[in-house]
Amino acid sequence: MTDADAVKSGEYDVVVIGAGPVGENVADRARAAGLSTAVVESELIGGECSYWACMPSKALLRPVVARADARRVPGLSGAVRGPLDADAVLAYRDEQTSHWKDDGQVGWLEGIGADIYRGKGRLTGVRKVAVTGPDGSEQHLTARHAVAVCTGSRAVVPALPGIEDVRPWTSREATSAKEVPGRLVVVGGGVVGVEMATAWQGLGAEVTMLIRGKRLLPKMEPFAGELVAEALTEAGVTIRTGVSATAVSRAGKDGPVTVELDDGDRLETDEILFATGRAPRTDDLGLDTVGLKPGSWLTVDDSCRVEDSDWLYAVGDVNHRALLTHQGKYQARIAGAAIAARAQDASLETERWGTHAATADHAAVPQVVFTDPEAASVGLTLAEAESAGHRVRAVDHDLASVAGSGLYAQGYKGRARMVVDLDREVVLGVTFVGPGIGELLHSATIAVAGEVPIERLWHAVPAYPTISEVWLRLLETYRG
Repeated sequence: MTDADAVKSGEYDVVVIGAGPVGENVADRARAAGLSTAVVESELIGGECSYWACMPSKALLRPVVARADARRVPGLSGAVRGPLDADAVLAYRDEQTSHWKDDGQVGWLEGIGADIYRGKGRLTGVRKVAVTGPDGSEQHLTARHAVAVCTGSRAVVPALPGIEDVRPWTSREATSAKEVPGRLVVVGGGVVGVEMATAWQGLGAEVTMLIRGKRLLPKMEPFAGELVAEALTEAGVTIRTGVSATAVSRAGKDGPVTVELDDGDRLETDEILFATGRAPRTDDLGLDTVGLKPGSWLTVDDSCRVEDSDWLYAVGDVNHRALLTHQGKYQARIAGAAIAARAQDASLETERWGTHAATADHAAVPQVVFTDPEAASVGLTLAEAESAGHRVRAVDHDLASVAGSGLYAQGYKGRARMVVDLDREVVLGVTFVGPGIGELLHSATIAVAGEVPIERLWHAVPAYPTISEVWLRLLETYRG
């Protein structure tokens, strides 16, 4: 049987379920290795990141942050005191999402030679996938070598009294809303919560944040959440910590929302956003047909192959290693290479993967929070490093004292931390908080992922006068 005949019969080397950035990259690596590949998608090709997460959220945030930066530059600050043109920002957001049309992404996938199946993909057995199309028709696919589950995650909305009638926002509605709400309550203080609070406050909404814990960005160094909270408060956001919503109700179809709190208080708002966590999109994936639990996160090895399987891969959010687009794409490159290598040599085992292992997932995951100020980190926090048993030292430096920061913005506020393994003298983690620091993170990622010795980092000379000079100051402080 030729490859063309096999494809006509629904037989492929690789079947990918989910055509977001992760699925696209698995397909790209499989096709580059000469493997016939089918991609199944029930929504838009390009996935969550392209239409409801990374791209629209950053399009909303960029004008807000750019205006904040401009207001701190002498000679320019007076020219940007007025409000943003919200209609223009929303139009820009629409352009960045291709107006929620996936023609370009479809063309790219077809260009690499992957076959696209529109519909709901579901496992029906070992290496078997059924695709239910929009018209209810069903097609059956078989994978000779691998099925890759790349279905991502969905927002979790708590089961509060009145929640269904309220029609709450999740991250999808928050990034695709067609107008600025007068008032917005944001429940949750993680990345989605702080970014959307920044964006919609900057566009003119009156924003209140409800935080169950004591601080924002709880997975980062404590000072990150503190500095972001300070800036949000100065911008006009009300932040209430140690409080939870217990019930919600909406007056009529489009009336205001009343939020009841566990401290007995009530709030009225026009919209409410729940940024309270994610769950894997594996509920209706047919996992039970291959001995796995529906709705579960899928545990994988470092090649993203599901434990106790020789053919099923789970890549991106569904494996719960790092719910970040760039990390999912990294895993996709690893998984695609591993699938291709094993297709050529079925006996290939762990010790022979070489570079086909997602080692960065364990200790070198980078993330930028696009607030004002930005918060960026890679690797372990001080608390995480200590909890893992490392003998470490945290080295801090005030970013305001770096020459480049004073040129970047008048009244610059920021902080940097480097966590050093004292036994090996390598960097385990780095956190930056301050305007414009997102672009510093890759240098930190190289230092952590590459386990570059502190002694060698001395020879990575930062250009003067840039904010990158903070590296020199951190190293000087470490040496004392």
